[in-house]
Amino acid sequence: MNHSGTSIIFHNAARQVLLVLRDSIPTIACPGMWDLPGGHIEKGETPEECIVREMQEEIEVDVANCKLFRVYEFSDRREYVFHQEAEFEPEKMVLHEGEMLRWFSSAETEACELAYGFNEVLADWFSVPQSTLR
Repeated sequence: MNHSGTSIIFHNAARQVLLVLRDSIPTIACPGMWDLPGGHIEKGETPEECIVREMQEEIEVDVANCKLFRVYEFSDRREYVFHQEAEFEPEKMVLHEGEMLRWFSSAETEACELAYGFNEVLADWFSVPQSTLR
């Protein structure tokens, strides 16, 4: 059975999304690629519990009030994608995994290959009117 994961789209008033640059360690999946923050759901954990735990572990941010955007069925996993409005200053954030955080526009996400097939997710995200996501 394929595993399940969670990710989160942090979005700001400028309609940008926050991505994390994965570590450049050759032994990890998708090294050195831009990615949505998130992680694997552990046994007995709900998707909501997972995203809250992962964001505390990775960037020390409380996302208990985030909302589910969509669930995707990829060939290797089921991905629960959440979203939350945020106005972070990435250079001031605590980052326990990855090399850096950065805000990306729609055009910037289209111009690079994202980890784990997240180009599809963000294309969907940017196609939805922001007023329907609050």
